Amino acid sequence: MASITIRNLDDEVKDLLRRLAAENDRSMEEQARVMIRAAVEGQLGPVGRIDQIEKTLRELTSSHSPATPIAAMSSQISRGSLSGKRILLIIGGGIAAYKALDLIRRLRERGAAVRAVMTAAAQEFVTTLSVGALSADHVFVDLFDRNDEHDVGHIRLSREADLVVVAPATADLMAKLANGHANDLASTVLIATDKPVLMAPAMNPKMWSHPATRRNRATLQKDGIAFIGPAKGEMAESNEAGEGRMAEPLEIVAAIEALLDIRPKPLAGRRIIVTSGPTHEPIDPVRYIANRSSGKQGHAIAAALARLGADVRLVSGPVGIADPAGVTTLHVETANEMKDAVEQLLPADAAVFVAAVADWRSETSAGEKIKKVAGEGPPALQMIENPDILAGVGHHKKRPSLVVGFAAETQDLVKNAKAKLAKKGADFIVANDVSHDSGMGSSGVMGGDRNRVRIVSKAGVDEWPEMSKDEVATRLAALIAERLKTITV
Repeated sequence: MASITIRNLDDEVKDLLRRLAAENDRSMEEQARVMIRAAVEGQLGPVGRIDQIEKTLRELTSSHSPATPIAAMSSQISRGSLSGKRILLIIGGGIAAYKALDLIRRLRERGAAVRAVMTAAAQEFVTTLSVGALSADHVFVDLFDRNDEHDVGHIRLSREADLVVVAPATADLMAKLANGHANDLASTVLIATDKPVLMAPAMNPKMWSHPATRRNRATLQKDGIAFIGPAKGEMAESNEAGEGRMAEPLEIVAAIEALLDIRPKPLAGRRIIVTSGPTHEPIDPVRYIANRSSGKQGHAIAAALARLGADVRLVSGPVGIADPAGVTTLHVETANEMKDAVEQLLPADAAVFVAAVADWRSETSAGEKIKKVAGEGPPALQMIENPDILAGVGHHKKRPSLVVGFAAETQDLVKNAKAKLAKKGADFIVANDVSHDSGMGSSGVMGGDRNRVRIVSKAGVDEWPEMSKDEVATRLAALIAERLKTITV
């Protein structure tokens, strides 16, 4: 593609492009290329018709006011998705505090005003100077600061924000709020606020799994506190891994945007089931049959549907990523567990089957680890077929109005997807090529961050361009919302 000269654009367009690029973590040139490619490939509709462009802009910006002019919508986008919102960020004491610096930057890119409260422990990991420079505001640290408290500053802080975010939310901060303690500025603000609170936990896996922490989280959720994460992964401590990593800054931003978004939602009142990730079929206590699915695409779809207002129930196999914000997640291990969980969630308005369910499992699972025996070959595994969850729901007496399946293929992509469409009772199949020759780079689709899909239905095949998995999810969620409009129950 020829080079793009951004400086030749007028200031309003450049400002719009700058904001969109920041929101999508791209350069302005890359954002321009993405938008031009989308227009050429038909994503933005017939470019010769102003009414179609206006309609598409409304859909892409989730604006549902027919009277909203293009200029007003462009101005709204250019101000940022969090323009005018005030975020109070409480930074707890943990190694993940360094991520709070990037979180502040991401929030300000989107137009939010950020004020920060730091615990004494947080100041051992990042400095007030860094936080103040990025937030462009005073950093609050002391409950008894003479200057800040002359007008009961902790009450003012707790009430002036639109949302209070705790990142990282340590075990100590969670325990204080769950049990009503208020012995420092951070805990006092949390007790005093009448605004929504979002917590992003971060701690050692043993601390996260401790019964006391579990009790505290359950109490906080019952009290209406929202959570994002934690995720599974390597810890800062040597040889430590598990669930406890703080959600990434962009994941937290997405959760914040969802909590503060009060615009009309096209999927409000709709219940949608999504499956995601792999399944693990046990051979013995330490071995299992699985596949390379990361769950990234399924989790992204669940989050995108939730952003459009759906009541999303995500049935997830074992993955190493955080539960998406605004979604009710059920964790399972095996195909049978996933099948049972999905059927218990029926009836629903739609179901999207993204999970890469193992086709077969061992007929029996050994109670003890199978040991190698000298002079003997490997034991024979008697394999049996797993339940076909998509077909089961596609032909179920409580079948959702819209059933979407996924087909991950290494050859004959469209042919196999069409066969699956007919056999499974789905309304359309999202087909993707997961072979090494798919052109998706060394990581491939499974485990990667990008995808190229085709939408296969009775009406034909719609080929989408390569895009990030989040972009695929956003576009698929919009398609589902459009299809559900035409279905009367």
